[in-house]
Amino acid sequence: MGGDDVLAARFEEHRPHLRAVAYRMLGSLAEAEDAVQETWFKLDRTDVGEVANLGGWLTTVIGRVCLDLLRSRVSRREDPLQDQDGGLVRLPDPVISGMQTIDPEQEILTADSVGIALMIVLETLSPAERLAFVLHDMFSVPFDEIAPILARTSASTRQLASRARRRVQGAAPARDSDLALRREVVEAFLAAARRGDFDALLTILDPEVVARSDGGALQPGRLRRGAADVASGAALFGSRFVGESRLVLVNGEPAMASFVDGRPVSLAAFTVRGGLVVAMDIYTDPERLERLGLSAA
Repeated sequence: MGGDDVLAARFEEHRPHLRAVAYRMLGSLAEAEDAVQETWFKLDRTDVGEVANLGGWLTTVIGRVCLDLLRSRVSRREDPLQDQDGGLVRLPDPVISGMQTIDPEQEILTADSVGIALMIVLETLSPAERLAFVLHDMFSVPFDEIAPILARTSASTRQLASRARRRVQGAAPARDSDLALRREVVEAFLAAARRGDFDALLTILDPEVVARSDGGALQPGRLRRGAADVASGAALFGSRFVGESRLVLVNGEPAMASFVDGRPVSLAAFTVRGGLVVAMDIYTDPERLERLGLSAA
């Protein structure tokens, strides 16, 4: 095996880890793949003979690539995740898997309880805060290795991560650890929704539940707050839905994928805490769902 082949093989060993870093940084599976590819290009153009820790070197490189992508988003003034009136919702890409079989690379992507709720909070951080928090708190990269990426001191980088940590802890609801219990709650919610049972839905929803829907460019999203509003919407949809649904996992959370004539029409991920649904994140853009590989098969 030639030198180039050896380098490529070593890079492939790190690819799942790099995708996990990029996904947490960008919230987009396609952009994460682009960032991984750009990291390979940089590696291929670099003499790494003196690099003692290739994994650490690659992690800092992909961190810098993702930071540049995030900063370019800001400079282009892309639409925020949610506007001030709650009328615009743009959810990060979900990682979808079956209830019984989880691909090892998908498991790496969503390890450490990286649910959609947490990804949404990460979207609200500044690029520098997100980099400091993701690399340090999620991947244990020392601050003195993160600081040069941000052109800051280690102390300043530590402050960025601390500020991001407070925002994450305050805004991302912790989920129940028991997957079987979370699944029971979701199944009870779905059964009540299909019956159009408003009162039963109220017993399953947290009083402060938040439901976000992202319909893409052609189907404006919506934000619902409070058990009564969410229950009324779920009862109306469930009582009228004529397709088929099945349980899947989205970022390790129980979720319901719905299909009409074999085409995906919605994907609803649930965050369950204390036996109640505290958040719902609903994808209703069929093109996006197909692009993410959701199918009735």
